[in-house]
Amino acid sequence: MACSASATATTLMAAPNHKSFSANLTLSSQTLTIPRSFSALRKPLRSGVPRSLSFNRGSHSRKAFVVKATSEAPLVGNKAPDFEAEAVFDQEFINVKLSEYIGKKYVILFFYPLDFTFVCPTEITAFSDRHAEFEKINTEILGVSIDSVFSHLAWVQTDRKSGGLGDLNYPLISDVTKSISKSYGVLIPDQGIALRGLFIIDKEGVIQHSTINNLAIGRSVDETLRTLQALQYVQENPDEVCPAGWKPGEKSMKPDPKGSKEYFAAI
Repeated sequence: MACSASATATTLMAAPNHKSFSANLTLSSQTLTIPRSFSALRKPLRSGVPRSLSFNRGSHSRKAFVVKATSEAPLVGNKAPDFEAEAVFDQEFINVKLSEYIGKKYVILFFYPLDFTFVCPTEITAFSDRHAEFEKINTEILGVSIDSVFSHLAWVQTDRKSGGLGDLNYPLISDVTKSISKSYGVLIPDQGIALRGLFIIDKEGVIQHSTINNLAIGRSVDETLRTLQALQYVQENPDEVCPAGWKPGEKSMKPDPKGSKEYFAAI
């Protein structure tokens, strides 16, 4: 789907639960604008979790917060919702069950809006072309949309030069019931399609990273791979953390006052 300056992106990493903030001036929802080039998709998107923040200023300009906790637990840091669905792989219909990867592989689970669109094939083929790099570090890639397996198959059988996908190195899952998209919080209810959500799930089945882009913004395979490598590093080295932009072979950090000073002194 075409790019728009009004599109937004949200990224989450595993961290302690954070409470949503609310105050007297309430912004009941966040509005994300769909590109005008899609007449059928012009309705604004409204996020499912209201977030608002404001200050009351008294005679002495004192700030007053009203803090309210959300009842929904964040996906990051929690078990990934399991699912079982039909998919297309190697031009055949197969069955994919997320729990079958638990204890065996990491999983890159990404959602895209629709087959036979514009940004979507650039992402799907980019992940397929780099599949060997993910396979090398014990990771499977799974793509998901609300289209049927018949639509997936037709798209795979369409040449890339004609906007198709050609053969892919990983399965495309059919979420025709929209239950998977809904359970991962990426479904746009009034349009029945998914935002560009991407989740990194570790071998224990825990979501360790998520990023959600609006419809017009494609994702980076490089950044997905880098984040996965950082995750695997800290899981193998639990007394270390990875600073911004960390890549394999670069210096990590000890998460304590003394250890962090050693890192900052070295850079």
